[in-house]
Amino acid sequence: MNDSYLEAVVELARVAGDFAMSHYGRTLTVDVKHDGSPVTIADRGAEERARAWIEKRFPDDGILGEEFGDVRPTARRRWILDPIDGTKSFIRRVPLWGTLVAVTEGESVLAGCAYFPAVAETVAAAAGEGCFWNGTRCSVSSTATIAEATIVITDERFEERPERARAWRRLASQASVSRTWGDCYGYLLLATGRADVMVDDVVAPWDAAALYPIVTEAGGSFTDWSGSATAFGGDIIATNSALAKPVRNILIEAS
Repeated sequence: MNDSYLEAVVELARVAGDFAMSHYGRTLTVDVKHDGSPVTIADRGAEERARAWIEKRFPDDGILGEEFGDVRPTARRRWILDPIDGTKSFIRRVPLWGTLVAVTEGESVLAGCAYFPAVAETVAAAAGEGCFWNGTRCSVSSTATIAEATIVITDERFEERPERARAWRRLASQASVSRTWGDCYGYLLLATGRADVMVDDVVAPWDAAALYPIVTEAGGSFTDWSGSATAFGGDIIATNSALAKPVRNILIEAS
């Protein structure tokens, strides 16, 4: 296998994502996890295949995945997996779901890939190497005003933080276009210049790690709601570079 982290995350995302795709569109048994989120054989099987791939090639590395937890948590290098980001979309046969893979050292994300097999799109990035959409370098938009912006979110209800819901509505009222169904697909749109802002209220490391280099290497800004540039803050505000300050002024100060 090539030593490039960029090639590695793409290969691994396709291993897991292609398995998930083999179950897409079928009638599946849906179980409910302790946090209330759904899970299927597609999620579990995809992560099992990803873990087997890592164990064969990088047996000393740690692994953190949504479905099967942490292995070797003190390892210097760790792979972070979300076999199906957007399971609610997946089980409803909405194609805006993806497989997320990141490789990290501490809180530094070395490379990340988001693979969307149902729409035949892949976006991947490695630190200092750029961001690539289906193999071609890509970048965020140059949209300079909120009035011209397309903004995306996974769920605008903000059930645990009503003050953020008010801030989001204020931003949405000023934007040209406001859309949901975000999940990882919203970050694909941002990194390829088709959307200008993507926001999430609650994320786990497996939701965010792969997306951090994708957005930043495409020229965008990726922070948590406190303004720290991290994939591990538990929430996300991601924008193109021109809108970073005005969007955060509305979302953070208003909330």
